[in-house]
Amino acid sequence: MKKIILSAVAVFAFGFTNAQGVKFGVKAALNVSSLTGDVDNASSLVGFQVGGFAEIKLTEKFAVQPELMYSAQGADSDGDKFNLDYINIPVMAKFYVAKSFSLEAGPQIGFLMSAKIEGEDVKDFVSSTDFSANLGAGFDFTENLSAGLRYNFGLTNVYDVEGFDDSIKNGVFSVSLGYKF
Repeated sequence: MKKIILSAVAVFAFGFTNAQGVKFGVKAALNVSSLTGDVDNASSLVGFQVGGFAEIKLTEKFAVQPELMYSAQGADSDGDKFNLDYINIPVMAKFYVAKSFSLEAGPQIGFLMSAKIEGEDVKDFVSSTDFSANLGAGFDFTENLSAGLRYNFGLTNVYDVEGFDDSIKNGVFSVSLGYKF
């Protein structure tokens, strides 16, 4: 059964990539992140993202772009740095409003890799997955070089502590540069 499913996926993927315009790429971004909701004195923390993507053109004006990104996020609260590192998997729907300009939106799931406050491990008190929604825009300078702006609205409570009912979520603004092969 496993071989049949893998074969079907391979045939589907080959046929899909063969029939459609698919470009693979890498990108890096500067993050300005914070925690939103029931949090006092939180200010932004500067981090980064790095990873890869596949842009799958379905029509001239519409594409789907799954990504796999490492993301350094968090916030600064009363001088204490709260660092959250995730592997994020956004799946963006891109609508080209002009030849080189696109608007994008889509869901994202993030898997927590580490959580530290001033270097002390607090991973046991943070949700292991982070669901969020992304909105953004992109501009293609050339066939290969692009830039983007994106805001990530966290939907999942960051803290996973019994009896802690405050709603605290990730919020990440990013500016990226990408290169398509």
